[in-house]
Amino acid sequence: MVKEVENVRIDKWLWAIRIFKTRSLATTACKAGKVKLAGANVKPSKEIKVGEEYQVRIGPMQKIVKVKGLIDKRVGAPIAVTMYDDLTPPEHLEQLQSVFLGSAGRRDRGAGRPTKKDRRDIDKLED
Repeated sequence: MVKEVENVRIDKWLWAIRIFKTRSLATTACKAGKVKLAGANVKPSKEIKVGEEYQVRIGPMQKIVKVKGLIDKRVGAPIAVTMYDDLTPPEHLEQLQSVFLGSAGRRDRGAGRPTKKDRRDIDKLED
């Protein structure tokens, strides 16, 4: 049973619904301008409301989430996904998948460890 609350900070909510692995990562992302509401940067202490849409950048991925429920404690993944709608366009997800499965991210079987140049290419894609 999930206890919904009235007021939740954005950093705590992003951590609770498992967008970020730790709350400090969620706080850092907010401070770095990677969490936006209507195009404006959001501070970690902003209290969220049901129905708001947030753009969250995680590495090369831009995720759009709409708040369906408010929780402040970390819950299991099946429950967490009921607290938001993922509005990320499918084209964007396909584009990211093709980038990660491209030539730099995939190695032939038996090719051994990546060289220093290969590692740099992979790191460029991830950033």
